[in-house]
Amino acid sequence: MKTRSKNFLYERDIPWESAGIGITRQVMGYDGQIMMVKVKFEKGAIGTPHTHYHTQNTYVVSGKFEFTVEGKTQLVEAGDGVYMEPEVLHGCKCLEAGILIDCFTPIRADFLK
Repeated sequence: MKTRSKNFLYERDIPWESAGIGITRQVMGYDGQIMMVKVKFEKGAIGTPHTHYHTQNTYVVSGKFEFTVEGKTQLVEAGDGVYMEPEVLHGCKCLEAGILIDCFTPIRADFLK
């Protein structure tokens, strides 16, 4: 498996891939330790509750989202962030179409082709 992306990644060159109904993503950079992923949500799309062994930090670029982490639900919008420890149940609902930047450590190998 390739464990490092190119140094410069351009949105126009990276295909959007499906990540669920109304959700698409672009992997925007990674090495063996860290990965950054841009995720686009349509209004009403659901980030199905799930867990994984990765630490995740999410930055809200645009839109409004209802995030649930460890059973606590909060509204987040542009400029806000959400931190998720490994193995913690989390998910979201998109209230207003937007974009999230997800950073994972270690990398989400399942996101690489």
